[in-house]
Amino acid sequence: MLNHLFIPKNYDPILNLKKTEKAIKLIKDTFEHQLASELRLRRVTAPLFVLKGTGINDDLNGIERPVTFPIKFMKETPAEIVHSLAKWKRLMLAKLEFATGFGLYTDMNAIRPDEDLDNIHSLYVDQWDWERVMSDNDRNIDFLKKTVTQIYTAMKRTEYLLCEEYPELNPELPEHIHFIHSEELLEKYPDLSSKEKEDRIAKEYGAVFIIGIGGALKNGQKHDGRAPDYDDWSTESENGFKGLNGDIVVWNPILQRSFELSSMGIRVNEIALKKQLEIAGCENRADLMWHKMLLNGELPQSIGGGIGQSRLCMYLLKKAHIGEVQSSIWPDEMIEECRKHKINII
Repeated sequence: MLNHLFIPKNYDPILNLKKTEKAIKLIKDTFEHQLASELRLRRVTAPLFVLKGTGINDDLNGIERPVTFPIKFMKETPAEIVHSLAKWKRLMLAKLEFATGFGLYTDMNAIRPDEDLDNIHSLYVDQWDWERVMSDNDRNIDFLKKTVTQIYTAMKRTEYLLCEEYPELNPELPEHIHFIHSEELLEKYPDLSSKEKEDRIAKEYGAVFIIGIGGALKNGQKHDGRAPDYDDWSTESENGFKGLNGDIVVWNPILQRSFELSSMGIRVNEIALKKQLEIAGCENRADLMWHKMLLNGELPQSIGGGIGQSRLCMYLLKKAHIGEVQSSIWPDEMIEECRKHKINII
């Protein structure tokens, strides 16, 4: 089990536990404000669970089990803890009648019992989930890149204000984020795994946005998995490449590896949803409530994503383990091994 754990050499946390807790609040308060300002988002209240069988829950890679429980008052109707709010947010855009160019964000909390626990993966997931109404004319790679740049700007400002408050921390984020398509990564590093590709490109540029995640590449393999019914990973974007989605990845000097901070993208329209359900062999989902609404034109075209709260705090505070910035459950042997190396699990 400890082979999943990485211990940085000579690790010594810069902030003690008390300062860390105060800094976490500063990061979260600051980034929320910056993100909302950049993308014109309003905060809304989100569910912890949804009814099973509606198609609202995020299926992630399609193999992760949601935590499920029966509702006594509703004749044991099953509900699921959300994996994310990727599809729920689009419902709320319609319900709250957001205008084009405006949107929402919320605190998303989830439980993912199938995670392999290590420095960056926890049973507990906390994200800023956001979604914004966009026009059909903006279904293109330039709009995607513009939105990514706005989010990255919010991260940079948060880092600056944090380091002003805690001068013992030094800023790490480069001035600009680099864009690259997963097909270009494949051409650049044909013999490396997806994770090794991300390590190489993140170390070279410091911060990258990898475009086109979810569909098969020229070698027949996916860079990484995506559910077929929220991000658009099948539409042709530019230079013959496909995909209007991607990941924000930075280089983490503490862990000496790439470090994903956000997954996001332009969402499927009716055409892309039908195509991706067919590719994934999930055509039966078209009969679910959420999917029917989209196919009937009842949901707005949107762009959205999730930004890891603990991930961003961990990166900006230069922590070696996600358990240093969030409270979760960890194996006793992992806690003990971390304690020996000054990694203070909350």
